[in-house]
Amino acid sequence: MESKTSFNIKVSARPQYDSKNSYPLENRFVFRYDITIENIGAVPMQLLTREWLIYDLGFGFTQVSGEGVIGLTPVILPGSDFSYFSNVILSSGVGFMSGTYEFKNNVTGELLEVEIPRFSLHSQVLCN
Repeated sequence: MESKTSFNIKVSARPQYDSKNSYPLENRFVFRYDITIENIGAVPMQLLTREWLIYDLGFGFTQVSGEGVIGLTPVILPGSDFSYFSNVILSSGVGFMSGTYEFKNNVTGELLEVEIPRFSLHSQVLCN
């Protein structure tokens, strides 16, 4: 698991290769990643947007951005956390992801860019 803390928001990422939904002979390698976002500060924070940078070895970078995560823009109270999972498909079976979330401090209204730690994506097929 990889973790990073910015502005009292701790983001942890745990990737895993999804062999059941991958088709290596078709260059389709699926990875699931679990994200936990913890508010270790003293004020409520709302996740507004996400921006991912996805690197696929041999195919380069892709940038993905949008509102919220999994259709939600959660408010995370002090001492609480929010968890979700999602998937990404690589063509090579090797790469990494990193990114940022935009949060709003619900007391001051300040917008903050919270880092998502970089995590590696390696298919088991290519590791054996």
